[in-house]
Parts: sequence; structure tokens; C-alpha cells
Amino acid sequence: MAGPSRRTLARRLESVADFSDPDASLEQYLTPAELAAHICHLARLQDDLEGRVVDLGTGTGMLAIAASIAGADSVVGIDVDRDALELARGNEQTVAAAASGGTDRTLEWLRGDVTRHPFSTTDATVVSNPPFGAQRGNRHADREFLETASEIAAVSYTIHNEGSQEFVESFAGDEGGDVTHAFRAELPIAKQFDFHTETEETLEAEVFRIEWTHRE
Repeated sequence: MAGPSRRTLARRLESVADFSDPDASLEQYLTPAELAAHICHLARLQDDLEGRVVDLGTGTGMLAIAASIAGADSVVGIDVDRDALELARGNEQTVAAAASGGTDRTLEWLRGDVTRHPFSTTDATVVSNPPFGAQRGNRHADREFLETASEIAAVSYTIHNEGSQEFVESFAGDEGGDVTHAFRAELPIAKQFDFHTETEETLEAEVFRIEWTHRE
């Protein structure tokens, strides 16, 4: 499948705007353009963009837009926050305008709860930067996103807090999944909330590609 280079993809994603008033309870942070480009470029190389792509907890729309530009046939971004979806739509238009016409791919924005999703598919490709749960003391808040991925996806790409590999591999194994790729990533986070003590800090993260086998 032809598509832009990883560098070109990252450059196009640089115009994606961050939250102006993020919700701490939803852990709303901007997925870095370089990381989104890396994930969606890898997905293209693995032929994972040929069907429907679902961005769980799409937020700014970064991963959904990245998947669309990378060549996905159809992309839907779902989020519980109405304001986030408005931001995602605006970012889609901004990126398209910067590219003088954008893409001919289908992008859809859907308001809904990831844990009570409307999807009936079992062969989607999921991309997601779920909440880590670090600030609220809710360890593995990303578990519910993995549960949905295991239900609707043939393959998923998810971003998790550093030190999550044992948890992710154990969960995947219990749900018929196999971790095929794992790599480290950095998430630069600007000071947005009162509990942030630095102007910017860098979160260490881990990204996992999981192939899911759906049991009869």
C-alpha cells in the first residue's frame, strides 16, 4: 500500500492543535505527531490499514487523522467528550487545508463511551492513546480500552505508561491476543494542570501491537 513517508506524515501532523482547556479526569494530552506518524507508518507497513480503523478515545484526533493520511480505507474516531470531537473535526480541516485538498479517505467522528461502544466488527484495526490512570491513582485505566480492542479488533496499536509490558502481555494472553511489536516512546507534556510542577515534562511510555484471535 502506497503512502507518505514517516517523516512526511509527521510533518503534516504538526498542525494538529492541542486542547485549550483539557479535562484532567479524562487525562487529555496531545499525542506527539512523531509518535502518531511512527504508529500509523508501522500499521501501513504491516498492511493493517486496509479495512476500518477505530481510534478509541480520539481526543484531538491525532491518531485518526494520521491513519487517514497514511492510507486507511475508513477511519472513525470515538470520544465521550463533545468538545474533544469538535477539536478533532477542526484539526481534520486544518490538516486538509495545509495539504491543499487533504485526502480522499473517509473520516468519521462519533460521540460515545469506549466501554459501551456501538461497533459490531471484529476485524478493525484499533489505534489508541488511552488514559494511563497515573494521576488519579487508578492503575491500568487503559484496561477498558484494551477490553474493547480485544472485542472489535483483529490488530491494535495502543500507548501505555512505562512498565506496562507485563500487564499488557498478560491481558492479551488471557483474551486470545499476541503482542507482536513493543517499543518505547516519549510523550512531552506541557504544563496544563495545577498538579504539574514543571513547564514541560516527558512521560516515558510503551507502545504495543497486538494481534487478536476471536474465539467462537
